[in-house]
Amino acid sequence: MSADSVIPFGFESLPVRGALIHLSRSWRRMLRDHDYGALIVETLGHAAAATGLIAHSLKFDGSITLQIQSRGALRMLVMQCTSDLKLRGLASVGPAGDVSNFADLIEEGHCAVTVDNGKRPYQGIVDISAESLSASLEHYFARSVQVPSHIALVANEDVAGGILLQQVPGQPIDPDDWNRLHILAETLGDRDFHGDAGIGLIGKLFAEDDIRVYKTRAVSFRCRCSQQKTEDVLKMLGENEARETLAAEGAIEVVCEYCGQRRNFDAVDIERLFVDNVVLGPDSVQ
Repeated sequence: MSADSVIPFGFESLPVRGALIHLSRSWRRMLRDHDYGALIVETLGHAAAATGLIAHSLKFDGSITLQIQSRGALRMLVMQCTSDLKLRGLASVGPAGDVSNFADLIEEGHCAVTVDNGKRPYQGIVDISAESLSASLEHYFARSVQVPSHIALVANEDVAGGILLQQVPGQPIDPDDWNRLHILAETLGDRDFHGDAGIGLIGKLFAEDDIRVYKTRAVSFRCRCSQQKTEDVLKMLGENEARETLAAEGAIEVVCEYCGQRRNFDAVDIERLFVDNVVLGPDSVQ
């Protein structure tokens, strides 16, 4: 199995389904243009793995966004994943102060998961647990999705990964079995996701169970910024402010916070954006 993927699986003798996510190349690409501290990296990596797992678990065509806002050192975190597992995300950090754990990061924090299928977005509010993001999302699955779930997440600057276990609705499970699976999932660590963390890791983790593995799904980093969207932002900024910035700086540079893409606009570009009734000419001159 290649990295940057989700492997779905199920238990032959238990009414439980699961998925393992492993991010390396896409995760490092997400970090490339940022300089986060270790705790922010870990939290953002947990969010990346969790959002990919949630996107995989939902049967929809669209995108899912996990967003955290707080008064702590982590002012804002946004992680987005499409139904075809295209992932992007970023964190906005305030003064670090004395930050040593997740609770310090998300002081007075709020978290929401928004599912957008292109018709009517649905937003579920997540009660943030000071313990961890994974504990917070277990509450989300239990209350908003009404599916008992276990989720374990790991991340460092090289890899991000995790596992999601969910009870099959309408099929009871022995509490001892469910608790045993939770304990096994919690044994995951960073080292398990270095190298080929795939089917072998699932087999090792649940060695006492018969597991059926399904088709692997690829995950990749992809930013949805574009020239058109950037121009729309400038139009929203307003003509006066755009022209004032142009006069002061000589050009306007817009940098995408997700991917680091830089787009520059000179006087001709700004004139084109704000001139009414612009008639576009043909693509070629004969």
